[in-house]
Amino acid sequence: MIAAVGPIAAAPPKPIEELRRTVSASRLNTWLSCRLKFYFRYVLGLKKPKTAALYVGNAVHGILKLWNKARWHRKPFTLETARQQFDTLWVADQIKEPVRWDDGEEPGEKATAWSLLDLYLKQSPIPPNELPEGVEVSVEADLANHGLPRLIGILDLVRAGGRIVDFKTVGQTPNEEKAIHSNEVQLTGYAILYRANTGKIEGGRDLHQLVKTKTPKLIITQQGPMTPPQEARLFRQMESYVSGLDRQDFVPSPGMQCAMCSYFNECRRWS
Repeated sequence: MIAAVGPIAAAPPKPIEELRRTVSASRLNTWLSCRLKFYFRYVLGLKKPKTAALYVGNAVHGILKLWNKARWHRKPFTLETARQQFDTLWVADQIKEPVRWDDGEEPGEKATAWSLLDLYLKQSPIPPNELPEGVEVSVEADLANHGLPRLIGILDLVRAGGRIVDFKTVGQTPNEEKAIHSNEVQLTGYAILYRANTGKIEGGRDLHQLVKTKTPKLIITQQGPMTPPQEARLFRQMESYVSGLDRQDFVPSPGMQCAMCSYFNECRRWS
């Protein structure tokens, strides 16, 4: 259920020129899914509490980041260490940013998050002695030669051999083709960022998907290096982003996704 909110708070809008200069995969995905949601989030800067699903995903991601960094620095990271860090961060992160819990929801969600981590740390296909090329690396690519904004992003993990890994928590067992399609903007963007910063072609792009079923599952979806059609597709999507910003084309995109949108009430008042 989406909680009621008050009127939209007045806030100085971000200059469109600022949003045109850079774009990330998450910002582009928001633009492609609903331009009015983009307006609320990135132009007005309306802050919303995190949902339970988003918080679980962030909690899992945070521990996997620590695990990857420990391997990067050749330091031990046991399951007991992971549990201690998880319990600490679960509380600390909510102090920094509130979460929209339903009554009695938090204990079950915390148990779900840990069960996903426990599964991954026990069944990860990544050898414990494999040194990453990079972990949580902030990178950017200058695409001015294509008439496009600067692409920015953070690579979750780059394995030995330049294999890019992105971690996801999902609610149901993913279909491989649909998983690749729905994450295409992000994975293609990562390939562009990797090539721009290393001068090399990535070894491949993998989704490590942790499924929040009653019995947790780990699904690995692999694909090779970025293809020219995938690059061209992303560039066209970025062109749509730029031209839409220039027109201030902030219109809603009603659909099934609206039921879970935190800007639902603001959208209903839009005219």
